[in-house]
Amino acid sequence: MRVVIQRVKKASVEIHGDIHSAIGKGFLILVGVDEVDEDEDIQYIASKVAALRIFQDEEGKMNKNVIEVGGECLVVSQFTLFASTKKGNRPSFMRSAKPERAAELYTKFVHELQNKSGMSIQTGEFGADMAVTLINDGPVTITMDSRARE
Repeated sequence: MRVVIQRVKKASVEIHGDIHSAIGKGFLILVGVDEVDEDEDIQYIASKVAALRIFQDEEGKMNKNVIEVGGECLVVSQFTLFASTKKGNRPSFMRSAKPERAAELYTKFVHELQNKSGMSIQTGEFGADMAVTLINDGPVTITMDSRARE
């Protein structure tokens, strides 16, 4: 599982011209599911995201997590995070999980993040054509890959 976490001042997802979900200060999390991902990948990434300390404390150091600052999370599926550009100029998405499996693991990730953080999690719509809007705070953008944990 691969995620891109963006610390945001606000973010939203629009589908067919309508706002589907929106958050204030917090995390916009783009999620890509690898064809070999399992439940342990979800648990690892959800734990890391919930505890990730990239919000400033009273001394201006990145020392607080999203829960401590009363932030929110918006989780959006993005199969293109596993794009391979090794051959030619058209990306290949062979490593991305098939839609049925990816949807299942994406949903499990949302629930696991909710369980670990105690927060209500906003989402995009799996497989939909979405317009994602954000104001990156910092900017701060962090990537994580469950295969890189060893």
